[in-house]
Formats: sequence, structure tokens, C-alpha cells
Amino acid sequence: MDDFEIIIIGGGPNGLACAIEGIQKGLKVLVIEKGTITESISRYPFQMKFFSTADNIAIGNIPFTINSPKATREEALNYYRNVVEFYKIPLRLYCKVENILRKDGFFHLETNTGNTYRSKNVVIATGYFDFPRKLHVPGETLPHVKHYYDEPYPYAHRKIAIIGAGNSAVEAALDLYRHGVDVSLIVRGESMKKTAKYWLIPDLMNRIKEGKVKAFYNHQILEIKSDHIVAKDLVKNQKATISANNVFVLTGYLPDVTFMKQAGIEIKKDSLEPSFNEETYQTNIEGLYVAGTVTAGIRTEKVFIENGRLHGKFIIDDIIQKKTKAH
Repeated sequence: MDDFEIIIIGGGPNGLACAIEGIQKGLKVLVIEKGTITESISRYPFQMKFFSTADNIAIGNIPFTINSPKATREEALNYYRNVVEFYKIPLRLYCKVENILRKDGFFHLETNTGNTYRSKNVVIATGYFDFPRKLHVPGETLPHVKHYYDEPYPYAHRKIAIIGAGNSAVEAALDLYRHGVDVSLIVRGESMKKTAKYWLIPDLMNRIKEGKVKAFYNHQILEIKSDHIVAKDLVKNQKATISANNVFVLTGYLPDVTFMKQAGIEIKKDSLEPSFNEETYQTNIEGLYVAGTVTAGIRTEKVFIENGRLHGKFIIDDIIQKKTKAH
């Protein structure tokens, strides 16, 4: 069994940035990722553009050079792959860490491949995109219901319901509308979220005023059927039926709290934020760190690539300091 000085769980931009910091400081590093490189980005809508400008999501001092200020999904995937190749980051792809055990002064990472990896330090940088926030209503597991939006073309000339009020819901509604889709937007509150991209909201509001996107505010989902949704109109206090051939539940995402708890990390009950030192990002477990969006719990608007990519420097500095003291 090879020993590592640091293993990063999660091959997203923030995990890769942490690995690069370790490599530059001469540490023996490994990144374990349950999918491909930047798996979460690969699952973004095909034509999505990033909120941040390209230079603000760049890592490892490698310029992110493109023709426009903001990168597309495809440009980002190519960029991060090239960064991995430039730094020769050691990877174990399509390998899921299922358990973290502490013994003999090491963390033992058990994986679904049957291999166990051992390291002095571990960083959990798993993000949150893989864990959609569920409605927990009948019919949510039907095959025509999805928790991720991909592209508009399969849904042309069909009735599509989008459940949600944030960025994902706004972007999906506009994209579908512009590709010949009959869109219904179902929102539990009285308006879209204030954190939604401000430049998209006027566009959506105009489409709603024109009747080209149907909006059902103050509606609570009761059940999803094969060709319609049953909801409760919270204002009129009565049931409503909304036709839908396909349904996108875009209600946000959550960190993998169960995995962190199994590792012994204390989790704040209300926010689902892991307990960690804000200067070193070390959790309540010595040698076990968190990085990137997973640090924010349900408050996903607090941490993103732009600031999460900086966490690795603090983590590696802490590990180097401990290593120096030990010698």
C-alpha cells in the first residue's frame, strides 16, 4: 500500500487547486474522484456559461485564455483537463471513497474498487452538485422526472414543468422557451430567489408577462403524475393541476453530510456546515480538512470556484507547518 502525505477526495476545480498547492510544495499527493475530471462541470447544461469571468476560475497560475470574458462548460472542461496534464496530478478516477478510517497514525480510505489508500492528511472537496435537494413527494422517482437540466432539444413541442426558483430554474426556463418548449415554472414562494442571476431575471419576467412562460407562484408540490403535477395553491388554499410531459426538479443541492459524519466531522444542524478552523480549514479531526463548496453546507451561494480555489493554500500551509515542527 502506497502512503501519501495528502489525499484529496474530489477532482473538481477546488480539489485540483489544492492538489497543485501540494505538488508545488513537494508533497506526495493523490486525487480520488468518483467520476471524471471536474465531474460536476461535465453535468452542467451543455450551453451553460459561468457566472465568474475566466480569470477568476483559473487555477495553478495557468492562464485561462478564451475569446470572451466568461467561459462555457466545454471551455472549462478542456481548461481543467489541460491543467491536470500540465501538473501531472496523480488521479484515481471512477473511484469512490466509501469510508475513512483512522488508525496507526494514518487515514485509511476504503473505495468501491476494493482498493484502500493511506495518507497522513485528507481533504474532502466533494462539492454538493451530486446531491440534489429532494421534494420527497410521490412520483419524484418516475422516469420523466430529472434533478439536472441538460439541453433543450429532446423537449421541443412538449409541456415541461420546472420546479424551483434559483439560477438553475431561471436558466432552464429561458433555454427551453427559446427552443420551442411549453414551459411552466412552479415556485413555492411569491417570487424567484434574490440570489438568481440579476441579468436573467428581467428577461424571464418579460417572458412571463407575455404569457410565453407560465409561472405558478405560491404553489406547493403534492404529487407528480405521468402527465401532470398536483400542487396546492397556497394563496387560494386549493389544489391545482399543471400539465407536464417532463419535469425538472431544480430546487438546489446539498453536501454529502452522511459521508462527513461517518468520518467523524461535526456538522451544524441547521446549516449543514462542517465544523472547521477558518484559518486552516482543518475539521474537528486532526489531519482531516474540507475545501471548496462543501464548507458552506446549504448556503451554496457563499462559496464557489472563485473563492473556493483559494482554500488549498491555507490547507497546504498548515500541513507544511506541522511537518516542519515534527522534524
